[in-house]
Amino acid sequence: MRPIPILTALLTVTVLFLLVFQREWVRDLIGTSGPDATIETVSDAPDAAEDAHVVSVVAQRSSAQEIDSAVLLRGETQANREVALMAETAGRVVSSPIAKGAEVAQGDLLCELDPGTKDVALAQAQATLAEAERNLANAESLSQDGFAAETRVLAARTARESAQAAVAQAERALADTRITAPFPGVLETDTAEIGSLLQPGSPCATLVDLSSIKLVGYVAEADITRVSEGSTVGARLSTGQEVMGNVSFVGRSADAVTRTFRIEARVPNPDMAIRAGQTADILIQTAGRTAHLVPQSALTLNDDGDLGVRVVGEGTTPDETVARFAPVDLIRDTLDGVWVAGLPEETAVIVVGQDYVVDGVAIDVTYREPGL
Repeated sequence: MRPIPILTALLTVTVLFLLVFQREWVRDLIGTSGPDATIETVSDAPDAAEDAHVVSVVAQRSSAQEIDSAVLLRGETQANREVALMAETAGRVVSSPIAKGAEVAQGDLLCELDPGTKDVALAQAQATLAEAERNLANAESLSQDGFAAETRVLAARTARESAQAAVAQAERALADTRITAPFPGVLETDTAEIGSLLQPGSPCATLVDLSSIKLVGYVAEADITRVSEGSTVGARLSTGQEVMGNVSFVGRSADAVTRTFRIEARVPNPDMAIRAGQTADILIQTAGRTAHLVPQSALTLNDDGDLGVRVVGEGTTPDETVARFAPVDLIRDTLDGVWVAGLPEETAVIVVGQDYVVDGVAIDVTYREPGL
């Protein structure tokens, strides 16, 4: 039998016995106990208790920056002008129909009605006017020579004016048989079919003007004071197309149900590529604001539910640093963080550990560079 393993086992058992059952004797033997050690432990206790109340946090220094501010809303496109052309007189359509989608110029004939006897009535009115003018000329000539009374001249003049009114009425009635385009545009519907009978108020066609497009949206009452006529507007249509324009109208009366205000912006559309009725995300540029860019994770809530951040503040002594809650207004969310307003020009925002401190708690701050 080899003696070395036996001696090793005995030595191990002895050491374990001394460490477990004779710890105090071992401490006295190696000098870790005694009056000096006790005094040192007691003297360090207050510092340890004081350090236990200091919370370590990470903060980020931030300076206010000027940023562009905007109002974002959802809207749609509308035609610059749209009109439903109606018949003003009764008649049967004698013109060939024009297909919807056709472009027409101002004054182009869309629907022509059978004039019936309207042209005859015009010729009769014109003949009556010619006779009335001759009678007036004769009466004035006789009156100058003293062979006719002044009342005869007045009667002849009245008859001429009545004949002129009759001619104008007959011309208007005849003109009503021709329905023309009041402005350049695109037909949204087919014109009335040939042979169909139109009554006053019957539709001939619907015409839309797409030379420019209106962006229409509704702004919340909290943001309406930030929008004014002439403000620059950008929009992204449902097709992905991006357009630019300016605000042309800001409503003065709120919607009774939604409490929002209608706004309109005009966008050029020379090639008529933008259609009416498309959904659009509208961005209205407003006056710039100063704000801080902070990580989204730095946002927190206080006991009252207010949104804000924890910042590094001064304590009761010059050497003390404590945490403070600062309420903020959320302006914009970006990939790099969130822009908030309501903080001083220069501040240090706690970005790690802000949920473990409250106002007045002493903190040990480690600063990091923005963007890390």
